Amino acid sequence: MLADAALAAGGEVIGVIPQFLLDKEVGHRGLTQLHVVQTMAQRKDLMSELADAFIALPGGIGTLDELFEVWTATQLGMQTKPCGLLNTQGYFDALLAFLEHAHGQGFLRATHRAALSVHHKPEALLETMALHFAQAQAP
Repeated sequence: MLADAALAAGGEVIGVIPQFLLDKEVGHRGLTQLHVVQTMAQRKDLMSELADAFIALPGGIGTLDELFEVWTATQLGMQTKPCGLLNTQGYFDALLAFLEHAHGQGFLRATHRAALSVHHKPEALLETMALHFAQAQAP
């Protein structure tokens, strides 16, 4: 589990979970901080507030929902935190092909597509995130 690896390496892991999922014993009880909220919408709002950046790892529909929500907020100018997609072992290749199709059909502008950084290796994605922060702090 990613959280366990981060904690074992001395990292800080902050979780946000709705009470109903915690009641189902889905939550990780060993995190640095665990925020309990009432709804999924509150969860996404608090995660967005707490995050410095957004990186989607291979996952399911909930991962895609969260990714598209923050990426849309970027497109609309509602937030400026970097968004990334870790395309490990080509997991998101079909999604990326669809995004290229959407762009080709005129439904996704190149500038909006470019707001989502995509890399196959975590190190490259983290370097892109660091570059974003460096550029944001530059005069």
